Amino acid sequence: MQENRAREVVAGEKTARTPRFVKTTNGTRSLDEASLARAQRLVGLKGYVTNIPAAVAAAGEIIGDYHDLWHVEQSFRMSKTDLRARPMFHHQRQSIEAHLTIVFTALAVAREVQNRAGLAIRNIVRQLRPLRSATIAVNGTRQTFPPAIPDHERTILDAIGRQPN
Repeated sequence: MQENRAREVVAGEKTARTPRFVKTTNGTRSLDEASLARAQRLVGLKGYVTNIPAAVAAAGEIIGDYHDLWHVEQSFRMSKTDLRARPMFHHQRQSIEAHLTIVFTALAVAREVQNRAGLAIRNIVRQLRPLRSATIAVNGTRQTFPPAIPDHERTILDAIGRQPN
C-alpha cells in the first residue's frame, strides 16, 4: 500500500507531505528503490529492543512481556477515564505523589473488582451507581434505608465480595 502511494506521488497523481519511499532531489521526486527493497526484505520481521541483559531474561520472555504490554496501556487508559485521574492540577511534589498513589490504588482495586466480577469496571460502575442508601434523622431518631438491590446487581456484589480462589 505504501509502495502504491509512493508511486502515485512520484507520478503526480497524489500529493503527500512526506510519503515513505519517495525521495526529493532538486525539487524532483523519484521512487526510493533502495528503501523500498529494504522494506520488502524486512516484511514479516519484528525487532525488540531492551536494556535487559540476555543472561537475565530469555528472548521468549522479552517477547511474551512485550505482548502483555497492552495490559499496561489499558490500565493507563482506565486511569485517565474511568478513574478520572486527569487533569491533575498539583504543583508540589508531595501533592503529585499523593494523587498518583490514590490513582494507582484505585487502579489496583478496579483490577481486582474486574477480575472477581468478570466485567469491565465501567460496566460495573454503571450498573451499581444507581444503588443508594438513605439515612434520615428526625427529632433525634436516625432511620437508615438500604437500597433495593435487583438480582443482577446482587450477583455482581456477591462476586466482588467473595474471596479470590
